[in-house]
This record gives sequence, structure tokens and C-alpha cells, in this order.
Amino acid sequence: MNQNFPTGISPRRITTTAAEGMERRAWSLAEIEAMVAAGIIEEDERFELIGGEVVPMSPKGARHEMVKIDLNRHLQRTVPDDLNIAPETTLRLDEFAFVEPDFCVFPRRIQPGDMRGYDVLLAIEVADTSYSYDTGRKIGVYAAYGIPEVWVINANTLVTRVHRALGAEGYRVIEEIAPDTDIVANRAEGVAMNLTKLGLLPAQD
Repeated sequence: MNQNFPTGISPRRITTTAAEGMERRAWSLAEIEAMVAAGIIEEDERFELIGGEVVPMSPKGARHEMVKIDLNRHLQRTVPDDLNIAPETTLRLDEFAFVEPDFCVFPRRIQPGDMRGYDVLLAIEVADTSYSYDTGRKIGVYAAYGIPEVWVINANTLVTRVHRALGAEGYRVIEEIAPDTDIVANRAEGVAMNLTKLGLLPAQD
């Protein structure tokens, strides 16, 4: 047994199933946080925890950062006083799941550390190499935890995939919106964007 392993970690052995059909041990949020505190996991290591599975996050490319910086500047300048915009915050969903959206929009009365999925009015992802993951498995996670609206911006084409009208089987309305079109949030009143008006241009082939 590793004597350097942090104390206070639950002895429970919840499992998930690998593609090969073999069981894997599921990690809890408390265990991950304990390993970060103990230095077993580096604080700047980028990953998400979904259903107890650690999902490494793709490195951020130049396009991703360019779009995120310009969008962050716009949102911080225009957000109504009763809302907060949290860039790259850890969103704790339950004891076996957390994700790190590029932006979370939520009521100002809620402290970021107390925020849960049901508090989020709008989640925004900027995706390049992670586009398939962000519009696939991660969208399912957002829906499962009750986030009413998600925008996924393709950092290369600047087309935004908007997910709305959350129901029992996921988002009933999914639209792809061109970068020169205004997008207005349904629940986060006063939050809107038009990527072309921000001066952003699609990547050149």
C-alpha cells in the first residue's frame, strides 16, 4: 500500500465498464481533490470527471484561445449586473462528476464554489480538437444535470451549435448558427453575442 496516498479517501469501490467489458474503479470528486492536495495530481493538469471516469482534456490551440479571449472581453463588458460570467471554472455536478466549461453564466447571488449544474443558466464551450467530445458525450452530461442551454463554438469555422429546450431525452432544439448572426440566450437575460461583430474571422484553409 502506498503510504503517501492521502488519508480520508473512501474505501468504496464503485466501478465503471471499459470498452473491453472489463470493470474499472470509479473515482469520486473528494478523492480527486485529495490527490490534488497531496500533490499526486498536479494542480494544472487538465481533465474532467464524468461518472467517476477521468477524461483528459485536449491541449488548447491558438484558435481556441483567440476566440475565448475576445468572447470573454465581450461578455464581461456586457453582462447584466445580476449575472456572473465565470471563465474556465470547475463545475461540480455531483460526487462523481465535474466539468470545466469555457464559460458559465449564473446568478450573481451564487458563489462560484457553491455553483451546481442546476444553477447554470448558460454554458459556453469553445472547441477545436475537442469538438466531437463537446458536442457528443459532454452535451449529454450537461443535459443530464439540467443545464438549460449550451453553446458550442467551433473555433475554426465560428459556427455555433446551440442546444436548447431541455427535455427528458435531452435538448429538443439544436441549431447551427452562422458567426454573423446574433445569438441571444433564453434564460440568461441580456447575454448575447455576434462573433463577426467581435472582429473574429473563420480560420483560413
